[in-house]
Amino acid sequence: MTNTLNRELSNRHIQLIAIGGAIGTGLFLGAGQSISLTGPSILLTYIIVGFVLFMFMRAMGEMLLSNTEYKTFADIAHDQIGPFAGFVTGWTYWLTWITSGMAEITAVAKYVEFWVPDLPNWITSLSCILILMAFNLTSTKMFGELEFWFAIIKVLTIVALNVVGIVMIVFAMQTPYGKTGVSNIFNNGGLFPHGASGFFMSFQMVVFSFTGIEILGITAGETKNPETTIPKAINSVPIRILLFYVGALAVMMSIIPWQDIDPNNSPFVSLFALIGVPFAAGLINFVVLTAASSACNSGIFANSRILFGLSEKKQTHHLLMKTNKKGVPYIAILVTCLLLSITVLLNYFIPNATQVFFYVTAISTILLVVVWMFIMHSYSKYVKAHAKSHAESKFKLPGGVHSARLVQLFFVFVLGILLVVPDTRMGVVLSPLWFILLGLIYLRYTRKARKLELQNQSDSRLK
Repeated sequence: MTNTLNRELSNRHIQLIAIGGAIGTGLFLGAGQSISLTGPSILLTYIIVGFVLFMFMRAMGEMLLSNTEYKTFADIAHDQIGPFAGFVTGWTYWLTWITSGMAEITAVAKYVEFWVPDLPNWITSLSCILILMAFNLTSTKMFGELEFWFAIIKVLTIVALNVVGIVMIVFAMQTPYGKTGVSNIFNNGGLFPHGASGFFMSFQMVVFSFTGIEILGITAGETKNPETTIPKAINSVPIRILLFYVGALAVMMSIIPWQDIDPNNSPFVSLFALIGVPFAAGLINFVVLTAASSACNSGIFANSRILFGLSEKKQTHHLLMKTNKKGVPYIAILVTCLLLSITVLLNYFIPNATQVFFYVTAISTILLVVVWMFIMHSYSKYVKAHAKSHAESKFKLPGGVHSARLVQLFFVFVLGILLVVPDTRMGVVLSPLWFILLGLIYLRYTRKARKLELQNQSDSRLK
């Protein structure tokens, strides 16, 4: 047994993991609700949030490449801000994936119900966890392969929608909603039909849809040629956002006027049904099933590596650093899957467990924004402490510290909106309890470590 991770993720794995991390179930299922609540201004929101998160990714990428020994961004926070920051960042990110992983596993069970309505949700949940656990335990490369094909399915679906939609728009085809055309985006109340409030409220929905984009910061320690692969993946973020989000939503609203899009149904289903695909609902159900499975897969990978890193820093049990001959932290994976298995019990005792996770996932998204803020603060500290390395970096955040501060201000703005929106307000109010708990645990951990150190010093003197 060793305690090191292997670099088995190739360029194609990283590129598709980066794409998959940016495309979640929110796009396929939640786009209808986002459009109905916001109108065409949702396109502008995606462009703004996409640009900010691209800058965020550039900052994270610069730090990861400044020291290729960094395995996750929790290592960066530990190194640049201090042990407590690394502790908080690591455990907070761990919690976001545990809670969102539980929600996604429940979602998988719901999507399987579409084809097998009599199959109990708990059986589907358990099967999903066991299959993904088996893949993750095999090797890091196997995780990469699974994410590669999950991402391919999502990409092909969006590309197919864009291609067919553009043909319909170019030929101004007649539909039950009228003629197709780009003018449909602007002719029904303009870009801001719900005014400034509708536009600002859209930011929290769009930020939710991008959760997972930072997964690239977890793969750094297991990536082949990170100096080439990571910059390539990050630099393609703007193109992916324009194609997969802005492009897809613009095509939808050009064919089906935004006010006619049903918020309770996936606009992808409506559009594929419109062009005569008889199995449109089944097709999109399959796509969201793979998207939810992909999120679970990423969660198992991310959490096991976070636990590995925390163990390496002696901030959790040392056994979580154990790896098998393939360089996979197998105990950390088993612990992660065991915790996710709580979902199986919830689905067994509460057949309709979706609501159980609503407030928890709201809190996890809020905590993820806090993790993003920690990463940007780490960047500001890094530039000040390593001015020469920053100046000589071939892959840096344009604007340096000034850009980092603007990104942080944007995250504060998002937290402010989350506080205003009734559905997420409780999550913002409750989230400080997590940090108080972490502070108490860290205080106990440091006291115990200090006591052990003094004991060792005393023993060495006696000898």
